[in-house]
Amino acid sequence: MKEKNKELIRTIKFVLFSISAGVIQILSFTLLNELMTWPYWPSYLISLTLSVLWNFTLNRKFTFCSANNVPVAMLKVAAFYVVFTPLSTWWTAVLTGESFFWNEYLVLALTMIVNFVTEYIYDRFVVFGKSITRRRFRYSR
Repeated sequence: MKEKNKELIRTIKFVLFSISAGVIQILSFTLLNELMTWPYWPSYLISLTLSVLWNFTLNRKFTFCSANNVPVAMLKVAAFYVVFTPLSTWWTAVLTGESFFWNEYLVLALTMIVNFVTEYIYDRFVVFGKSITRRRFRYSR
């Protein structure tokens, strides 16, 4: 199979697993946001953490087929979120706060899109770039 086709399949898998992680994030955020009397950010952080753990696990195993050292890969993902989480927590607090009054679900959706695009690039080239298994696809009959 050509490398271009492999990359397309890899991208499709990442999209599908990210959608499942997004569902986890939206559901957990909605439960926390609607049932608790917390400010926006704790609900956001908890739901983001659940989503990241789910997404990392599935994408490492099925999308990037990485046999890389899992703790090292997790540390690299954690490094991404050391930057992304404070920034996204800040901009969600600003946009949903008293100055802008944006709807928290709109901000969550926009943040998830930014997260999806930047995380794919980071995972593909930094976290798993050199450890992607170059498996041949075998089709059994």
